[in-house]
Amino acid sequence: MRSKWLVVLLVILITITPVMAGDPSGAETLKKNPGAPVDFVWVLICGFLVMFMQAGFAMLEAGFSRAKNVANVMMKNLMDFAVGSLAFFAIGFALMMGTDWHGLIGTDGWFLAGNAYDVSTIEIWFFMLVFCATAATIVSGAIAERPKFSVYLIYSIVVSAIIYPIYGHWLWGSGWLSSSDFMTKLGGGYGALDFAGSGVVHALGGYIALAACILLGPRIGKYDEKGNPRPIPGHSIAFAVIGTFILWFGWFGFNPGSTLSAHELRISVIAANTNLAAAAGAVTAMAITWLRNGKPDVGMTCNGAIAGLVAITAPCAWVQPWAAVVIGIVAGFIACYGYWWLERRGIDDVVGAIPVHGFAGTWGLIALGLFADGTYGVYTTEPPLVTGLLYGNPGFFACQVISAVVNFVWAFGTGFILFWILKKTIGIRVSPEEEMLGLDITEHAAVAYPNFVCTETGLPVTMKRGENR
Repeated sequence: MRSKWLVVLLVILITITPVMAGDPSGAETLKKNPGAPVDFVWVLICGFLVMFMQAGFAMLEAGFSRAKNVANVMMKNLMDFAVGSLAFFAIGFALMMGTDWHGLIGTDGWFLAGNAYDVSTIEIWFFMLVFCATAATIVSGAIAERPKFSVYLIYSIVVSAIIYPIYGHWLWGSGWLSSSDFMTKLGGGYGALDFAGSGVVHALGGYIALAACILLGPRIGKYDEKGNPRPIPGHSIAFAVIGTFILWFGWFGFNPGSTLSAHELRISVIAANTNLAAAAGAVTAMAITWLRNGKPDVGMTCNGAIAGLVAITAPCAWVQPWAAVVIGIVAGFIACYGYWWLERRGIDDVVGAIPVHGFAGTWGLIALGLFADGTYGVYTTEPPLVTGLLYGNPGFFACQVISAVVNFVWAFGTGFILFWILKKTIGIRVSPEEEMLGLDITEHAAVAYPNFVCTETGLPVTMKRGENR
């Protein structure tokens, strides 16, 4: 049976691989554009920074999780990048960046074969891949400590092959949100925009996480008999802070790298805006928790910084530095109050990914429609220049609102359908006994800290607000 499927795969690969027509050596590309190496190095180095953000997510999520689940968290972050790379290579990239079909999907570039076997195309593939990995791994932290590992692998494949690429095509692949006649007329020469992925990457992952958390239910002991939330501390605030620093650093590849050219000098503004928004988000979250609790909360301050980074990702190239600070301040409020609002409603998000990536990502799309100041065009210095509501373009603001609504409907809808199907077929949650013992042992037969004794905090074995399996 296995040999039969190998033959089928070989036939498919041969079928989709026509005579090579791209530029796999780069000779023609260099001949046409002698300055191409500078841009290639810029994009690839920025891509390497974004890939390293996987380490940041792994550290952050592990820090906010209990010691008995650390190996599981690390394994998920490792494997969503591995299986996601293969899925995006085989299917996702073609759907996202292939030749447009009615503004909905791309239609070529499968397996990077044929014309896609080209240095320029593969450069874009790699950059889009690391963004895809970020979208996928956001869900890992939100649903930590209770899902089956096999379910997470299936999710990673589907989001990398289908969910992220299709929405990404609508904005970055000349799809209907960015390029349809209706949207470009409404926006004044351009449709909806998202410079580096507040919506395409972060809100998408955040709202899939929301769907998954609803269907999974909260961790054992998260709520008392009256349904009031109780804190479940993570095992290492040091891991969380180090992870935050890695993510903050990696974002300088995420946002400036999205120019896709080292010749776009706007990268200095983008880098400054990225940093200012993160700083404002961190300070805001620190102040909120200090005033609320009498002490500044380290974990929430980390989330405030990341929320600022998420929110500035869409507008980073089109707003002034003062606006970046405002965007970061609002994101800091969203990170804190968004988490507490969800927690009171029975949504157990271990790391705060839903408000930090989902809500703050939506705010980033809206903020672009508000604060774009008309000094930079659509990924270029050439007109039309992008202006928002505060600079006299209500049409573009409307485009961004439409984009935000579509983003939520697509991400939450597809995420809910995916996890509902998995729940009804193979089950998405480990047993209560396995959850109490820890996913390191029950899912991987491993212990993250074999020389230490891990103890529980005395939380009772109860399930509240729905015993979702």
